[in-house]
Amino acid sequence: MNDAVVQILEKEPDIVQITMNDQVNKNTFSPELTTGVIEAFKIVRASSTYKVVILTGYGNYFASGGTRDGLLALHEGQGGFDDNNLYSLALECDIPVIAAMQGHGIGGGFVMGMFSDFVIFSRESVYTANFMKFGFTPGMGATYILPKKLGFSLGHEMLISARNYRGAELEIRGCPFRVFPRVQVLEKAWELAREIAEKPRFSLVTLKAHLVASLREQLPDIIAKELVMHAKTLPQTEVRERIMKLFGN
Repeated sequence: MNDAVVQILEKEPDIVQITMNDQVNKNTFSPELTTGVIEAFKIVRASSTYKVVILTGYGNYFASGGTRDGLLALHEGQGGFDDNNLYSLALECDIPVIAAMQGHGIGGGFVMGMFSDFVIFSRESVYTANFMKFGFTPGMGATYILPKKLGFSLGHEMLISARNYRGAELEIRGCPFRVFPRVQVLEKAWELAREIAEKPRFSLVTLKAHLVASLREQLPDIIAKELVMHAKTLPQTEVRERIMKLFGN
């Protein structure tokens, strides 16, 4: 997969790095990126030797969420964000996942990273749950995972305001995740991955299953409730207008 928009790197034993590298689409959820990430996690699941995954992006982008066409399709009632399991891949992965969010995490791309077991932010990068900027309520489990991981107040603020936050601001606001200059994020992720890989794989799998059991159990109900909100908010005429305006068309 090393020539694809999603690349798998096995630089060291027991550690696998998945790099989202769709530079044409700036790591939005293009069909190529979506398929590539899903296939990459299938490869990880099929392995009996990997102990930890590093999920990262390229340059200034970690993951940028829905494409214009994808959001318009949702507005028109053509499918839903639950048509694939992109949002829960890190959560469902048997082994620990580190989201090395060296670049911008936008909308669904930000949420996807937040389902990882460990998250590392970049001071310079932008992180946003910008669903409400488009006029529809958040999806992909955002309404649960952001307050859960970032705290009730900050999580609710991000969801309702839909504004951009630099990693440096999140650090000041008491974000529980480590924040480094962009050039150090991947390096720090590898340092953490090596610490994790020192442990027995069976014990890592067992402990992760225990730690995320309640989240895995509650997520389907959260997704169902978000889809009910989507059925109410996505069809609004204003949503289409906002999508077209924000994508510059």
